[in-house]
Amino acid sequence: MAAFLTRRLAQGAVVALLAATIVFFLIRLAPGDPFAASIDNPNVSPAVRAQWREAYGLNLSAPRQYVRYVSSVARGDLGFSFSLQRPVKDALAEALPNTLSLMVVALAFSFFAGIAVALAQVRNRGGVRDRALGGLSLLLFSVPDFWLALLMLVSFAYWIPLFPIGGATDPVAYDVLSPAGKAADRLRHLILPAVTLMLLYFPLIARHQRAALLDALPSDYVATARAKGVPERSVLNRHVLRNALLPVIGLVGLAFPALLTGAVFVETVFSWPGMGLVIVKAIGTRDYQLLTASVLVGSVFVVAGSILADVLYRVFDPRVRNEL
Repeated sequence: MAAFLTRRLAQGAVVALLAATIVFFLIRLAPGDPFAASIDNPNVSPAVRAQWREAYGLNLSAPRQYVRYVSSVARGDLGFSFSLQRPVKDALAEALPNTLSLMVVALAFSFFAGIAVALAQVRNRGGVRDRALGGLSLLLFSVPDFWLALLMLVSFAYWIPLFPIGGATDPVAYDVLSPAGKAADRLRHLILPAVTLMLLYFPLIARHQRAALLDALPSDYVATARAKGVPERSVLNRHVLRNALLPVIGLVGLAFPALLTGAVFVETVFSWPGMGLVIVKAIGTRDYQLLTASVLVGSVFVVAGSILADVLYRVFDPRVRNEL
C-alpha cells in the first residue's frame, strides 16, 4: 500500500508541475502583461511602469521568471496577486473551502441521482421509463455548462424566486444571524449552484451505471437468486447493484476534473466565491501569479481524485486487492 501511494503521489507531483509549467509559459506568450492597462493611463509614467515590472520580476526572461517561481513555490510562497493586492496563498485559502463544499455536495448528489436513475431504467429496461430517462440523461449531458447555469439562475432565482440570485451568503443579514441562521443562509445559497453542477455530471454516472447493471444481470448468482424466489427489486438492489458498483467507482477520478471544470462556469454565473471565480478573474486581469497557482491547485484536485479512485477500486475489487 505504501509503495503504491508513494508511486502515485510521485506521478501526481509530476503532472501538477507540468500543468503549472504549461500555463506559466502560455500566459506569458500572449501580448501584454498585468500592467498593460496602465499604458493608456497618462498619469502613469514609463518610469513607474518599469519600476512595477522590476518589482514583480516581469523584466526578466521567461525562463528566469520560471526558476524564481519554482523556487518560491518550493518554499511555500505562491506569490502576490496583482489584481487582488494580497498574497495568492490567502486568496486561494479563502476560495478553496467554498469550491470544496460545492464539489462535495454536487458529487454526492450526482452519484445518488445517477445510481437511482440507472436502477429505475433497468427495472423497466426497454420500456417507456427507460427511454424517457435515457433521453433526459443524454439531453443534460449535451447541454453546455454555461447555458444550463444561466437557465437555472433565471428559472429559480428570477422567474420562480426560490433561491438567492448569487453569492455564498446574504450580504446584509448574514452578520446578524444566529449560528443556525447562518448555516441555513449558506445552505440556501449553496443549493442552486450545487444542483446545477449535479445536473451536469449525474447523466454520465447514470449511463455507466445502467450499462454495468445490464452486464451483471446475466450472471449465475442472479439466476440463482431468482430461482430461490427472491423478488426482482431485491435481486437488483441487493445482488446486481452491489457487484455493478465497481465500474462506477472509477468515475470518482473523472469527477474531480469534470466538476472543477463545471465549477468555473457555475461559480461565474452564480457569483459563488470559489476557485472557478478566482480563475476567471485571474484570466481577465492577466494575473500571472494567481492564475498559475490556481491551475496548480486544480491539478492537485485532479491527481487526488485519480489516486482516490485507484485506492477505492483496489479496496473493493478482490481481483486486484493484492496489488495494494
